Amino acid sequence: MSLVVGQSLGLTLVGDGLSLRNSKRNVGKSKFFSLNRRRLARAALVQARPKEDGAASSPSPSSRPTTASVVQYRRADLADDLQAEARALGRAVDASIYSPELIARKHGSQPFKALRRSLEILGALGGFALKLGIDQKQGNLEKNMKKRAGELRRIFTRLGPTFVKLGQGLSTRPDLCPPDYLEELAELQDALPTFPDAEAFACIERELDLSLESIFSSVSPEPIAAASLGQVYKAQLRYSGQVVAVKVQRPGIEEAIGLDFYLIRGVGKLINKYVDFITTDVLTLIDEFACRVYQELNYVQEAQNARRFKKLYADKADVLVPDIFWDYTSRKVLTMEWVEGTKLNEQLAIESQGLKVLDLVNTGIQCSLRQLLEYGFFHADPHPGNLLATPDGKLAFLDFGMMSETPEEARFAIIGHVVHLVNRDYEAMARDYYALKFLSPDVDVTPIVPALRDFFDDALNYTVSELNFKTLVDGLGAVFYQYPFNVPAYYALILRSLTVLEGLALYADPNFKVLAASYPYFAKRLLTDPNPYLRDALIELLFKDGKFRWNRLENLLQQGSKDRDFSAKDALQPVLKLLLDPNGEELRLLVIKEAVRVSEAIALGTVVDTYNSLPEFLRSLVFNGNGNGPLTMSTTELQSTLELRDQVSRIWGLLQSSESFDPAILQPILQVLQQPEARRLGGRVAGGVGQRLAARFLQQLLRATTPSSAPTP
Repeated sequence: MSLVVGQSLGLTLVGDGLSLRNSKRNVGKSKFFSLNRRRLARAALVQARPKEDGAASSPSPSSRPTTASVVQYRRADLADDLQAEARALGRAVDASIYSPELIARKHGSQPFKALRRSLEILGALGGFALKLGIDQKQGNLEKNMKKRAGELRRIFTRLGPTFVKLGQGLSTRPDLCPPDYLEELAELQDALPTFPDAEAFACIERELDLSLESIFSSVSPEPIAAASLGQVYKAQLRYSGQVVAVKVQRPGIEEAIGLDFYLIRGVGKLINKYVDFITTDVLTLIDEFACRVYQELNYVQEAQNARRFKKLYADKADVLVPDIFWDYTSRKVLTMEWVEGTKLNEQLAIESQGLKVLDLVNTGIQCSLRQLLEYGFFHADPHPGNLLATPDGKLAFLDFGMMSETPEEARFAIIGHVVHLVNRDYEAMARDYYALKFLSPDVDVTPIVPALRDFFDDALNYTVSELNFKTLVDGLGAVFYQYPFNVPAYYALILRSLTVLEGLALYADPNFKVLAASYPYFAKRLLTDPNPYLRDALIELLFKDGKFRWNRLENLLQQGSKDRDFSAKDALQPVLKLLLDPNGEELRLLVIKEAVRVSEAIALGTVVDTYNSLPEFLRSLVFNGNGNGPLTMSTTELQSTLELRDQVSRIWGLLQSSESFDPAILQPILQVLQQPEARRLGGRVAGGVGQRLAARFLQQLLRATTPSSAPTP
């Protein structure tokens, strides 16, 4: 979680669905408490920065730090940071973890409290269920679905933080909710009243075991924003003058959430036992979600999430993750760097700073793909409030309370799934759902294949640049809802993340498509990743019915080169190693066949070009007065041969145009080609080319002695 100074409305807080308070105030003129002898007096906050030594700003050559001293300083700084983190972990040693048995034991012994809350929940949800029953009886279930979805969103908001979180979780589950409910629940926002400042300040002192004035020189007189789990203050550190965001947990929130999950688990047991049309294990879903919410209650865990996210993804210059102040962080207090910027859905405010929303969205898409498919650790609460445009054009990620991970095998399976989609191999797509853990191994995928074919045959009539991601997700959601799918949380959350990013981009450009923006990343991974699963997927994409699809390779190179991390060197070497693998005989046969075709196309293309460059009288003279051309080939065959030659030439040009291209990269390739298997492969190719050209030469001799020959252009 981090606070931001909004460029359009004054204060803007991003993270955890925080509701804005007094957002039209001018931040620079806001009133703050100055802490002096534990008494709070109003004062204007000036965003102080660490003091600088005037002499240090223009160091003499002799006083400049050496490389060794800089390294030593960084090591000391890292050591201090690790020690501060260890102290923060010590303060969170008693943090609660989710345990169904513990909450059952605790709240089962408080029957009257549980009964009171049960009646409150039943009163709200019972009326809703009654309306659904009437709709079903009258045949208006579909007609009133959007209306009922809106009512459910408002009920969840009234029932408090647990149900707000529950609704937000359901909004990512297309296997559980129809599309209208998914869309409506995605709009859920935390909007709870603040709790007293005195309680918040007492919590800070109790958690950190320090007086408030020893930590901060100033703090906002009231929360900048409030959310379901806590509220946030803007403050200034006394020791450095740095402006920070201080998140304080709501009193009693753990008790309230524990009681709600105890009651919700009871409902889940009944659903699993008596409701047949819901095939998903509801109790497992509840426990999984409750575990995530309990993790959010531990602010040290959130701080560690932020640090890990920063290490993995903030290596890119256009991604920002705020720093953690470990000495002022505990189980219920989180102190982070204050980030200045604008919410990503405030297009006019962003553009007024000379920034482009689409550039920021593209950054978000590339980072999301890396999260899902590269490292597997990703932000599990993706919404516009957690994405921030900084004045210098960076995309800031905020609020790291709810994170998730993609299993390694699933990362590769997803890329393979995309390959099967491109190939329209719906049987393979259906089987992918086993690897992705969408289906149990005992489920027969045969009935699912026609549903996939019906949807994707229509969707794939569009080009990648035309296909709308939300339409794709909605269509898949309908399939998931009809069949016994159990969509893992990681997959549902990343789909939601990309849908949110596309939605933000559509405000700026109605023609923007997230799939088109994602394709360069997939192309780069397929071309450069040495993982055996992805290498097999690449072969599957490039070869069909024993023929090499050069247009696919050209398209992959065109798209992959759009990714700034694409390297022609990386694209060449793994393919060669795979080709020369001892177990690669089947692939070698295909490659030999294609290499012969290409070599012949280049040779014959050279002959045709030479022939066309000759004057007319020389053509007839050289070819014995026959003006039909130098080759015994039909027009169609000749055109196909020249197209192949030109396509291979374009592909080589794409490799050369890569920023990383250097003739020196061919040196490792030459070393690989010196291997015995490579020499045998080269000999087989040369032999095949020789045979084809000899056959062509014989055809030419026969044509010279035969009055009729195939016409050529």
